[in-house]
This record gives sequence, C-alpha cells and structure tokens, in this order.
Amino acid sequence: MQKLWVKNLILIVLVALIAILPLIFVQGEFGGADGAAAEVLDNNGYEPWADPLIEPKSGEIESLLFVAQAALGAGIIGFCIGRLTAKKPETAEAGS
Repeated sequence: MQKLWVKNLILIVLVALIAILPLIFVQGEFGGADGAAAEVLDNNGYEPWADPLIEPKSGEIESLLFVAQAALGAGIIGFCIGRLTAKKPETAEAGS
C-alpha cells in the first residue's frame, strides 16, 4: 500500500512539473499553429480558391460548432471502442 502512495505522489509531481516548467522557461507569447500559418499565408499573397459553405456570424458560434464536432467525433470513437472491447454475454447451452 505504501509503494502505491509513493508512485501516485511521484506522478502528481511530474504532471505538475510538465505543466509549470514551460511557463517558467518559455519567454514571450505562446503562439498556436493556426496563427503562424495564417501569418505565413498573408505574407506570401495567398488567395483562397474556395469559399466556405457556411460563414458563422461570430467567433462564439464558430467555437460552438468546433466543440460540437469534436464531441460528436469523441462520442463515435468511444462508442466503437466500447463495442469492440465489451465482454460478450455468455449464451446458455441448448441442452440444459
């Protein structure tokens, strides 16, 4: 029982370090890949060759649609994994 407590404490400390160390050592802004890609495209004179099918009226609606898409995908993946790993019910023998 004592070893389990020590292992859990070590894991908690490691997770905390992984979360805190980048905040200490990385100077400046945390920029995402989307922002960097948009900047490269704007600087090189890129013109899109297709228009969006639906243009959300605000950023909040766009975020809502993105989250709904992610939740639906996670639900489908979770359902499939659950079906694949579920134990099959034992069938009763016909002769008993």
